[in-house]
Amino acid sequence: MNLDRVSEIIDSYEADPACSLAILQEIQQEANYLPKEALELVAQRLNLPRGHVYALATFYRTFNLKPMGKHRIKVCLGTACHVHGGPVILEAFERQLGIKAGESTRDGNFSLEACSCLGACAQAPFVQVDNDPHNQMTPVRVPEVIQLYAAGGNGKGA
Repeated sequence: MNLDRVSEIIDSYEADPACSLAILQEIQQEANYLPKEALELVAQRLNLPRGHVYALATFYRTFNLKPMGKHRIKVCLGTACHVHGGPVILEAFERQLGIKAGESTRDGNFSLEACSCLGACAQAPFVQVDNDPHNQMTPVRVPEVIQLYAAGGNGKGA
């Protein structure tokens, strides 16, 4: 991410340290993660200790310190999903994508995450790709879901 753009974001909040979370959110929204250089500039411009800015970036699960894929696949492993095969679904995504949970594909198309609970217990096992729900997921449907997003689709109706 261009550091001039980071400065513009900071300026739009008048370099107010009370807006540090909003600034980090906007940076992540544009860059899809929080680059180290951006965090350092935020600390410098807001006159905050670097440790404080890094603490914010690592405390909140919404922030990522490494680049995320264009599409974020979240596999629920909460109790209901676990009982209905969530771990098997996660393994199927790992095999199909060639990555482990917490990683992104080399082409930058997908990131895979294992989540404690996505709040869709009645639809277990549940997977969310970007903001799209995929209810009662099966290992057989995993390649179909990946293909939908790899082809540039938004996954609606999957």
